[in-house]
Amino acid sequence: MSEPPQAPEPRAGGISTRTVEVVVALVIFALGALVVYDSRRLGAKWGADGPEAGYFPFYIGLVICVSTAVIAAQALFGRADKRDGIFVEWQPLRQVLSVLLPALLYVGAIQLIGFYTASAIYIAGFMVWLGKYSWLRSALVGLAVSALAFITFEIWFQVPLYKGAFNPLAFLGY
Repeated sequence: MSEPPQAPEPRAGGISTRTVEVVVALVIFALGALVVYDSRRLGAKWGADGPEAGYFPFYIGLVICVSTAVIAAQALFGRADKRDGIFVEWQPLRQVLSVLLPALLYVGAIQLIGFYTASAIYIAGFMVWLGKYSWLRSALVGLAVSALAFITFEIWFQVPLYKGAFNPLAFLGY
């Protein structure tokens, strides 16, 4: 007796390996092109007294551009079985982004409101959002950690950390 044919397993959705390889190659190519462009501004030739300031960065940027162009071509035109696999499924990607995006916002917030204030908000926000703690407990822990960092760096070590463009701690004299 033969077994009935089984239905193929549904393929999980996500971002393909090819897409990731092409996007990463293009981003790194853009960085290499920026290095090439700026190196030419600095001077990328061999001068009378030796290499100009942009000589070596120019060739490093050029190697980066050529390498990433080859990687992008391989991703686009290489073997189909290798490039069509799923790099990451949507659910794990959401979990990574749930940490990555707030971290990017935190870095931006440091520029505006400084390390201590941004850290207090970041810690409290994560405690509420991912840890499911109460707002009061989260705010107290965020403030306590930032206060401890402030005391450690500003008072004990006398190493000032960035206060931000708006410096919300100016009322403390720092």
